Amino acid sequence: MESPGPRARCPVLEQRARWERKRACTARELLETERRYQEQLGLVATYFLGILKAKGTLRPPERQALFGSWELIYGASLELLPFLEGGYWGQGLEGFCPHLELYTLFAANAERSRTTLQEQLKKNKRFRRFVRLQEGRPEFGGLQLQDLLPLPLQRLQQYENLVVALAENTAPNSPDYQQLTRAARLISETAQRVYAIGQKQKNDQHLQRVQALLSGRRAKGLTSGRWFLRQGWLLVVPPRGEPRPRMFFLFSDVLLMTKPRPPLHLLQSGTFACKALYPMMQCQLRRVFGHSGGPCGGLLSLSFPHEKLLLMSTDQEELSRWYHSLTVAIRVLVPLLNFTVFPQQPEELKKSTHSRTQDSSGIGQSQKYKGIL
Repeated sequence: MESPGPRARCPVLEQRARWERKRACTARELLETERRYQEQLGLVATYFLGILKAKGTLRPPERQALFGSWELIYGASLELLPFLEGGYWGQGLEGFCPHLELYTLFAANAERSRTTLQEQLKKNKRFRRFVRLQEGRPEFGGLQLQDLLPLPLQRLQQYENLVVALAENTAPNSPDYQQLTRAARLISETAQRVYAIGQKQKNDQHLQRVQALLSGRRAKGLTSGRWFLRQGWLLVVPPRGEPRPRMFFLFSDVLLMTKPRPPLHLLQSGTFACKALYPMMQCQLRRVFGHSGGPCGGLLSLSFPHEKLLLMSTDQEELSRWYHSLTVAIRVLVPLLNFTVFPQQPEELKKSTHSRTQDSSGIGQSQKYKGIL
């Protein structure tokens, strides 16, 4: 008698089995990371917040500025964890979603928290000594308070990745499918809002730094309401004569050309004088040479209604980054938060701070500060 052949494979059952394995793996990771997250939240709440309240080392406004909604976020995790441990993923995450606003508030306070910590460590001797003592506890494993403060925002990104994966690998006929799908959508929306807040805060920092570098009457309020994209040295190629190094600042709508003040300037040494402002909406960009990625650098042509600007760099990679950023700035219909920003480090401003004679390049005056300053 012939033995029965191998059992026929069922693609539907195999797919369900894969979903179930991925779901179990994701659920286990969510549970394990939530336990660790709650432990770290509790350490900060106990050894920093609790003791600071009891000792009065910081006044309540300063303490609130430093920790924001930390205690409420900790409470939300305390509510969530028992549901995860019991396997009630949908019910637990659905109940957690009303607390997501706490993460938005925490993100909005992040920059204030960072500056408060820096200020208090600098001027409050009691607080500085207290922080060092608490950071030395073995429970923190060498982590400093500044490393722990961004923890809720990092966890929100983990929530998004894990809960979305959990929902995607849950069968539509599962009892908690609708709950997980709603939770994944709400967490993703919150993560997007938090990301937008973070981008806005970073941009504000860049604008403050750039504004401090600019001097002169025309520089006042120049960066207000703009998005910073890039800065750096480029060579301006005039119709006649030698190329001249200029510091350029690119924003979402304009390109600012500046010239360094003389090192011996009495009041404004180390700053930059505004020379020209070019509206990117009217710009036509072309790469003259430097397409091949060779070692010889390249040349960019920026055409405006009444003049043309030739910018050169001996660094091919740097020129490519400029080309990308300029292209982004020209596409003004692209949402600002989708911009890829490559800000230069402040230390790079110290490089090649050449002091030259007054600029007499062939750049026309028609677009300089036209209707913008």
